[in-house]
Amino acid sequence: MKKIALSVAALAISAGSAIAADLPSRKAAPILPPPPPPAPLWTGFYVGLNAGGTWANSNSQSIGVGPVAADPFWPHGAAIDGTRYLAAFSAAASVAGVNSGANGGFIGGGQIGYNWQFYNSFVAGVEADIQGLTGNSASRSVITAAPVGDGTNYVAITSARGNLDYIGTVRGRLGWLFTPTLLVYGTGGLAYGGVSLNTASLVYNDVFVTTNHLPASFGGVNFSNTQVGWTAGGGLEWMFMPNWSAKVEYLYYDLGTVAQNFAMPATDNASGLNALFGGQVRARVNGNIVRAGVNYHFNWGSPAPVVAKY
Repeated sequence: MKKIALSVAALAISAGSAIAADLPSRKAAPILPPPPPPAPLWTGFYVGLNAGGTWANSNSQSIGVGPVAADPFWPHGAAIDGTRYLAAFSAAASVAGVNSGANGGFIGGGQIGYNWQFYNSFVAGVEADIQGLTGNSASRSVITAAPVGDGTNYVAITSARGNLDYIGTVRGRLGWLFTPTLLVYGTGGLAYGGVSLNTASLVYNDVFVTTNHLPASFGGVNFSNTQVGWTAGGGLEWMFMPNWSAKVEYLYYDLGTVAQNFAMPATDNASGLNALFGGQVRARVNGNIVRAGVNYHFNWGSPAPVVAKY
């Protein structure tokens, strides 16, 4: 009887061990590593197009004329003080504020650049662009007169035209991601542009027909060159779908002042005496640009992120 009881007890213990082995384990779940951060959305090269307008562009010009050399008692001997004629000629031909108003026009072109996203929320980069301009010119003609003191006047008809044919920039950009797809940035750097400047001045004595004084003297400048200056501004850029962004941007540019010299020789018919007047035209080239654009981002080296996931 005792042997039977021991056998039953041993059988019960072995059965319990087998059942315990079949029960599910209660070990703690493994700790998974955190998901990797999203791929940088903005890093890489991009190209795009832009269009907009310019305003408050200053093409103001001023012209100054003064005597360089003259025969004694010009224009016709000692009968009349020649210095008064020299001063009147200079005063008539000197004009301030020609094209002094602001003007604007349409601007359009393209850009290329590279962005580098760092610390998740910051973007730095460099961008180069070039645009053509239309309607960005100013022209004006003015008539001025100066009395000599003997009842005659020197009269000058002056025409001036200034134009900015194109403008380009090479700028650095630094911005902050207000959201993963919306970049707020400032920008600044080099600006360059094609500037043309044309001026002409015709000076005559208003009674030359009866007195045979100076019939006419002419001088002017035709200038065309690339001016270099600086630019600064800021903007917003929105990554509205993978690889594509849209931006709106403001820039102020300053290409400095253009100064050109010219000569105005004069001969008095009555006496045959000569005078030489030197002139200078100065023009300021600066203004404002507001434009919108679209960029395609290449994102070479990594798959394009899905913007909708952010």
